[in-house]
Amino acid sequence: MDIFDIYKELYEIYGPQKWWPVKYNKNNPGFEISIGAILAQNTSWKNVEKSLECLNKNNLLNPRSIIKCPTKKLQKCLRSAGYYRQKTKKLKIFSNWLDMNFGGDLKKFFIKRLIIARKELLSIWGIGPETADSILLYAGNKPIFVIDSYTKRLCRQMHHELATYDAYQGYFESNLPKSIRIYQEYHALIVASGKDKHKKICRKIN
Repeated sequence: MDIFDIYKELYEIYGPQKWWPVKYNKNNPGFEISIGAILAQNTSWKNVEKSLECLNKNNLLNPRSIIKCPTKKLQKCLRSAGYYRQKTKKLKIFSNWLDMNFGGDLKKFFIKRLIIARKELLSIWGIGPETADSILLYAGNKPIFVIDSYTKRLCRQMHHELATYDAYQGYFESNLPKSIRIYQEYHALIVASGKDKHKKICRKIN
């Protein structure tokens, strides 16, 4: 099976995932997605949801509120997401960057070409390739494939291990239609498969 065949098989098994979930900030979904991507580092989505719920209850799902929020209050909201001191710093730095450069409006940032936008995100402390690409793909609707631990595990099952994040990304992007919808669904489906204890797809890959 090639990787596009695997996508179709995963889609048939798990159905559309409709990522990225936005629960609270319907008027500014991109910011909630971006915050969620930062909080998702090294933790489960269930833990992220608890932090997002707390941020929402405290009216902290916008850049200026995060900037003005006392550090200890913000840390309390982020405790469930783990590494809460670091993540508090990351949210404040990201919010400051967004407010100072784009008036808090991610739409103004996403006007930039993909390669430039990605480089700028990666220049922000605390944002690595996976987080930057999640923000670009899901919040900015940019055609870039997100690589995470589940994706690398899938490649190992296919006996196709690569050396770097960029190599994995290039492999997927060169073997798939250049479609934002497919990139979004495929990444989400890989996560769904990775969390599936029954591993229904593995028998066909190996």
